[in-house]
Amino acid sequence: MSSYEAIKLDIANGVATLTLSRPDRMNAFNEPMMREMIAAFDVTDADDSVRAVIVTGEGRAFCAGADLASAGDTFNYEKRLAGRGEEFAEDRVRDGGGRVGLRIYESKKPVIAAINGPAVGVGATMTLPMDVRLAVEGTKMGFVFAKRGIVPETLSSYFLPRLVGVSTALEWVMTGRVFSSEEAKERGLVRSLHKADDLLPAAHALAREIADNTSPVSVALSRRMLLDMLDASHPMEAHRLESRLMVARGRAGDAKEGVTSFLEKRAPVYPDKVSSDMPQPYPWRPTPPFNE
Repeated sequence: MSSYEAIKLDIANGVATLTLSRPDRMNAFNEPMMREMIAAFDVTDADDSVRAVIVTGEGRAFCAGADLASAGDTFNYEKRLAGRGEEFAEDRVRDGGGRVGLRIYESKKPVIAAINGPAVGVGATMTLPMDVRLAVEGTKMGFVFAKRGIVPETLSSYFLPRLVGVSTALEWVMTGRVFSSEEAKERGLVRSLHKADDLLPAAHALAREIADNTSPVSVALSRRMLLDMLDASHPMEAHRLESRLMVARGRAGDAKEGVTSFLEKRAPVYPDKVSSDMPQPYPWRPTPPFNE
């Protein structure tokens, strides 16, 4: 287990578990947590033994939102930077949750949210770039930003309407209402609900389904393909990308092993590695700069 201040990272049997670990503060999000989450995804991407990442919270909450220790100045970036002796420039300040969300989006490994308790504010939005969300029964979620005098962050204006539709996204964001995980499931945000003791086993079962049956390179490519095509201007963009990657993967060792193992009715042993065998260029759509 690596040593961190605000999270824990455990890697075992092909699955990494990233635990938000400020239980005395209901895992409230702060700058150390931001830095450490980004660093943890760097670790899981670089480790070819990791086939999936589960994100959960320690104690009774997943994440209760931003740490409000600074009270009314919590979101005053000019004061926060001045307190650290840093120069403030409005067009250069980056949302910390958004930096985490972008790192999750760029993950080469699938990411599963195991929402073990309240997930509010950034605690809810950080799950949106994750691939699948599981939650405990009866927990609370909410996009409460308008009630705090701010706006949705952590890429939520991109992901939330794509996940649940514009009407539901607008309702949740404009009211700032805290809602149940049952409503989240009904409206498509959460994949399944579980008893508290069953949540992590269910998340691990899903991670194992990925780890035991699929090519890690194919999963990494497929994940990014679906996410990048969310805003394609025409199906031809998907056709071009799929065609190029089918050619690249069709001649790779994983394709031969996938077909051979199927015909021989045995478990596959895929030879290709995410660290060394991704078709180039990857990513095919580089991250644009924050300041254009």
